[in-house]
Amino acid sequence: MALPPPHAARKPLHRRAIQVEAFERDDGLFDLEARLTDTKPHEIELLAGLLAPGQPIHDMLLRVTVDARFEIVDVQTDSMSVPVPGVCDAIGPAYRRLIGLNLLAGFRREAKARLGGTRGCTHLTELTGVLPTAALQAFGHLVLPVSGSGDASQPPFFIGQCHAYDRSGPVVQRHYPQWFVK
Repeated sequence: MALPPPHAARKPLHRRAIQVEAFERDDGLFDLEARLTDTKPHEIELLAGLLAPGQPIHDMLLRVTVDARFEIVDVQTDSMSVPVPGVCDAIGPAYRRLIGLNLLAGFRREAKARLGGTRGCTHLTELTGVLPTAALQAFGHLVLPVSGSGDASQPPFFIGQCHAYDRSGPVVQRHYPQWFVK
């Protein structure tokens, strides 16, 4: 199903693309590579000069290496296109402050505390926000029990984490009745 047609004529102003790819490594770790690209369909003037239509204003990569407990063990960045070369692309090493954080334990709050505002790059920090759910989608089923933990007192990790798996909803009632709450 698509969105309904807009109620007025429109012209494109900006395009932001965020892409995340996940990889299982031979050493038992996982890589999440997030990329943010901003382009405009028209020429714009930046501090560094004119930028042609379609050329990226931002084209930035953030790679986090994560263990099976969702703990970040390494971080790398690459800012291939930035509006202020030599300044924007110099902040990359600050993202190593993410090492030691757990994607499933207050990660977004802690990433913002460590890298928000002038402590980081707005765009790279924005990419950190997609990492927890991307990790769960990519390799959660490989490292977390989907039928509940070995401990029968613990539900599967996804119960209560979204609308579909609401503890009082029909999906949990039908497929995970032991975790259903009226």
